[in-house]
Amino acid sequence: MSESTEQTAGTVIPYTTNDPSIRAELSEIDRSIRTASVFFIVSAVGWLILGTIFALIAAIKLHEPSFAAGTEYSTFGRMRAAHLNAMALGFGNNMIFGVCLWIMARLCRAPIRHGGLLLIAGAFWNIGLTVGIAGLIKGDITSVEWLEIPSYATPLLAISYILVGIWGVMAFRFRKGDHVYVSQWYFLGALFWFPWLYVIAQIMIIWAPAQGVVQSITNWWFAHNVLGLWLTPMALGTAYYLIPKVLGRPIYSYYLSVLGFWSLALFYNWAGVHHLIGGPVPVWLISAGIVASVMMVIPVVVVAINHHMTVVGLHREGWRSPTMRFVVFGAINYTFVSLIGSAMALRDVNLVTHFTHFTVGHAHHGAYGFFAMILFGGVYYMMPRMLHREWPSASLIKIHFWGSALGILLMVFALQIGGWIQGLQMNNPEIAFLEVVQNTMPWLKARSISGFLLLVAHIAFAVNFFWMLFAAGKIKTKDTPTLFNAKEEGAA
Repeated sequence: MSESTEQTAGTVIPYTTNDPSIRAELSEIDRSIRTASVFFIVSAVGWLILGTIFALIAAIKLHEPSFAAGTEYSTFGRMRAAHLNAMALGFGNNMIFGVCLWIMARLCRAPIRHGGLLLIAGAFWNIGLTVGIAGLIKGDITSVEWLEIPSYATPLLAISYILVGIWGVMAFRFRKGDHVYVSQWYFLGALFWFPWLYVIAQIMIIWAPAQGVVQSITNWWFAHNVLGLWLTPMALGTAYYLIPKVLGRPIYSYYLSVLGFWSLALFYNWAGVHHLIGGPVPVWLISAGIVASVMMVIPVVVVAINHHMTVVGLHREGWRSPTMRFVVFGAINYTFVSLIGSAMALRDVNLVTHFTHFTVGHAHHGAYGFFAMILFGGVYYMMPRMLHREWPSASLIKIHFWGSALGILLMVFALQIGGWIQGLQMNNPEIAFLEVVQNTMPWLKARSISGFLLLVAHIAFAVNFFWMLFAAGKIKTKDTPTLFNAKEEGAA
C-alpha cells in the first residue's frame, strides 16, 4: 500500500478521493493542529529572513572585509555562526515541526491531543534560539562546528525537543490502523536519532569534553549526521507524502522506500569521519567512513528510482503545481548532492576539496537545494488546507521558486568551481597563498550575488505568506496557484 492510500473496508481509497468521510476526517485533523503548525511556520519565516541577512553580511565580508567593519557585532565569525544557527535551528527545525508534524498527524488519522504542548515547545524553542543567537552576536561562541550556541541556551532547546519528540511518538502510538507509511519510517527515525546525536555531542564536546582526537571524531559524527539523520529523513518523508498526494498516484514501490530508509540508517552514521582524512585518526576508522560514504549510493539511487518512476508520465501535470516544482527540484538535488558527497569522501578527491569553498558549497547544496526546497513545497501544500484559502499571488510564488532555484545553483556552482581551483592551487607549493586567496575573489563575489537572489526570493515568500495569513476572508484567484480547488491535490 502506498503513501497516498488508506485501507477502508477492504478497498484501497486514495486520500485524493472526494469521499466525504475521508475529507471530513482530514479537515478535523487539520483544525486540531492548525494553531501549532502555523506558529512554527511563522517562526520559520522570521528566522529565514534574519538568517539570510546574516548570510549576506558574512558573504560580502569575505571579499569586502571593510564592509560593516565599524562594530565587533558584525564580524565574519559572529555573522557566520548566527547565520548557520538561524537557518538550521530557526528556519529548518521550525519548518520540520510545522510541516512534518502536520503530515504525521494526517498519516496517523487522528486529531492531535494536547496541542498546547506543541505551542509550549515552540515557545521554548524560539526563546532559547533567540537567547542563543543573541549570545553568538555578543561573542559567546563555543567555536565548535554546528554546536556554536552558548551552553546557557541549550536547556531551553532540549526541553522543547523533548516535548515535540514525545508528541510525535504518542501520535504514532495512538494511530488508526496498523500500516506504517514510508513517511512515518523517516519521521520516527529522525525523532529518535536527533536527541541521541545532540545529547552525546553536548556531553562529549561541551559539558564533559573528551580528550584529543576523540573530540574531533565526535564533532564530525554529530555535524555530518545532523544533515544525514535529521534534515535528510525529514525532507525525504515530506517528499514521499507530497508526491503521491499531488499526482494522485501511489509511490512506485513501498519496498524500495523501506530499503532506502534502512540503508540510510545503516551507512550514514559512519560517513562523517571522512572529514578527518589526513588527521591523526586511526586508519581503519577513516577507511570505514570512506566505505560508508561510498555505500550511500545505495539509498540515493533507490530514492531516485522511486521518485522518478512515480512522476514518470506526469511531468506536465506536476509542473502545474508549485508544490511539485519545489519538491522535484529538491529531490533531484538530493541525488546530485549525495553522489558528490560520496565522491568527496574518496582520498584523491578529498585531497583537493578539503579546507576549500567546495565543501561550503556542498553543505549549502544539501541543506538548501535539497532540504529547504522540499519543505517549501510542503508549506505551499499545507497552508491552503490549514487556512481554507488560496495563496494570494501566483507571481510571488514564481519569484520565490526561480529566485531560490537560480540563487542556490549559482552559489553551488561558484563555490564548487572556485573551491576546486582553490584546492588545486593550495596543493601547488609554487603558488603563494595570497595569490590563491586573490584568485577566489570572483567566485566569492558570485556567491554574494546569489545571496541577493535568495533574499529577494525569501522576501517574496514572506510577503505572500503573511498576505495569506492575515487576509480577512478566503482569497480567490483566477489560476489557483497551488491548485487548492483542484481534485489532484485532494483539498480537504
